[in-house]
Order: sequence, then C-alpha cells, then structure tokens
Amino acid sequence: MPAGAGSAKRLGPRGLVADPAPMAPAQAPLVPGPTGPRVQTRSTAGNNRPGASPVAGLASAAAANGTSLVEVLQGVHGGSCPGELNFHCHTLHSDGSLKPEDLASQAADLGLRHLAITDHHSTAALAPAWQTLERLGDQGSTVPRLWSGIEISCLLEGCLVHVLGLDFDPSAPDLEPYVQGQAPVGQALRAEQVVERLHGAGGLALLAHPGRYRKPFSSLIDAAAVLGFDGAEAYYDYAMAPSWQPTPLVCEAIASQLEKLGLLRSCGTDTHGLALHGR
Repeated sequence: MPAGAGSAKRLGPRGLVADPAPMAPAQAPLVPGPTGPRVQTRSTAGNNRPGASPVAGLASAAAANGTSLVEVLQGVHGGSCPGELNFHCHTLHSDGSLKPEDLASQAADLGLRHLAITDHHSTAALAPAWQTLERLGDQGSTVPRLWSGIEISCLLEGCLVHVLGLDFDPSAPDLEPYVQGQAPVGQALRAEQVVERLHGAGGLALLAHPGRYRKPFSSLIDAAAVLGFDGAEAYYDYAMAPSWQPTPLVCEAIASQLEKLGLLRSCGTDTHGLALHGR
C-alpha cells in the first residue's frame, strides 16, 4: 500500500505526503518527533502575501513521508532515469519548451517515482506542477513525488559550471540571488557561495553534467567535494541518443569517482524539448 494510503494527501514542495489528520489553515504541519508528532517550526511567512505561491514556505514533507531525498539518491543507478527518477528538466520558465502542467502530466504518465523541475534561476514552475500533480492524485492517478529544484550557474575552479539545487525551501531568503531569472553576479557567482546558500535553504547542491565542461570532470568533482558539494549528476546523455540513455564509460567513471568520495549520485534527462523522456 502506498505511503499515506487511506488518509488525506497533499503535495508539498518535496513530495506527495499523507496528512495525519485535518488541520486548521493556520496550524503548522506536524512531523514525527522522538516522542511523537511535533510542530514543524520552519517559517511559513510567505504564505500570507497576496498572490503568494501555494507552495512557498511549506515545511519539508520528507520526515512525514518517511523517505529523504538523500536516501533516494543513494539508490540511483544507471537504469534509474528516465523511467523511475528525473532530477533535471526544464519548462517555459527558463529555456524549456513544456508548460509545467504538461511536464507534470508526462511525469505521471511515465510512471516516475520522483521528479524535480530544475529551471535556470527560477522556481516558478513548482507551483503549477504541484497543482497538476495534486489534481491527478485526487483523481486516483499515481503521481511522482515532487521535489523543489533549480539549476544555478557559478564559477568552480575558474570554470563556468551548473549546480543542481534540490530539496530546498523555495521561500528561503538565501536563494534570492538565484531566482531572478538570470545568472548571479559578484560573490553570488562563486561555487562556494552557491553551496552555502543552498545548504542555508535546507537543500542539496550537486554538480550538473560534470562531463560537459572545458575542464576534466575528475578535477571538477574533486574541487566540488572540497567545497562541500553533496554530489553530482552521475548519469547523463552526453551523446544525445535518439532514446535517452546514460553515455557509457564517462558516466561509469563519474559514478565510480563519486562513490569513492562518498558523494551522492543523481540523474536526469535535462529535457528542453516537448518529451520528458528525452533531451
């Protein structure tokens, strides 16, 4: 039986979760504590602003749902994407072609278990995707767990790279330099700043497609590890195959290095077109 079956469900920025009981609108969500449920204290101040996103400021649902994103990423392998997991894709809110609603619907049709939309310097797709998955779930469809995501440009070892931010609080002030619809400037462009701010927002920082840059992926991953990155995108279709598949050899080498360093492995289609199962 799925987690939360038989009880009311809601989609938070980090997944479809079961509410233990109906709550008054102003009541903070409950999460498990060592001696029973406790009130989640993360701020929800953004929820009361006129026009605020319905997912802005929502507390993490990971504890309530029983599985953290770290646990999911620890199980990532070469066959995880695109049929089970997708932690890298784009919508019209950056340089993609899909509406967030259509991307979310495709994710459900594909049978994905976990999804993160990682638009460049924007989290605007999160709310409409969340609403679509909530509607599909209410209609009885099996939907993926939606995690907050973003793709951020920064400098690592003097090389312009991209960082995938996952499982963060979308309303966190730390993210302000990175949700303006364009790449940051100044100190905010430094990789260490991106990592620090993502961690400050409660999220994870992963180096995107390490094999696409002008510097060898091995040196970039080593540098990322020193700065406190949580992991990297291990499985990626560098060859842009007709049907998405992780590129042999390079992906295996990246995954092996991440394992030796004790870092997390991610995967994603990096979809910019109209089909979520391809690039």
